Amino acid sequence: MRIRQATQKDISDLVGLVGRVVPLMRAAGNMQWDESYPNAEVFTHDIVREQLWLAEIDGRIAGVVAITNETEPDYVQADWNNEEPALIVHRLAVDPALRRGGVARALMQQAEIVAKAQGISTIRVDTNIENRATQGLFPNLGYRFAGEISLRIRPGQRFLCYEKRLGT
Repeated sequence: MRIRQATQKDISDLVGLVGRVVPLMRAAGNMQWDESYPNAEVFTHDIVREQLWLAEIDGRIAGVVAITNETEPDYVQADWNNEEPALIVHRLAVDPALRRGGVARALMQQAEIVAKAQGISTIRVDTNIENRATQGLFPNLGYRFAGEISLRIRPGQRFLCYEKRLGT
């Protein structure tokens, strides 16, 4: 597995990945993503900001994650210090054909590498309350549960927050 930053050339493959992931999310009751999000414009924004990372297996995109400094205003509901610098993980997705192969774990480890390189010791992530896979993944990677919140950008849905403090 190879982890690298995404480029504009990856956009079509990323949109295709989302197209394979969204139906499975919806079938599981997770309405966090749909046919319009995330889209090429969102991925382009991440690429321009150099915050989109890919996992590749045999030259094929196996997963994606945005590792950002962009926090959500609604994070004030979470049990963490919103004044403290933190990296935020968004848009974590793994190709359904490659699940349970360590792709999500590798992408989350990349978040730790990026955080350390930026001198940041905290990583935060939210996940839809229906996303059972990430609710198992994050605690196994050392993240602590930091509360349940709502997001104005996804009315009617609930999200679980997790935070990890990195060793110095």
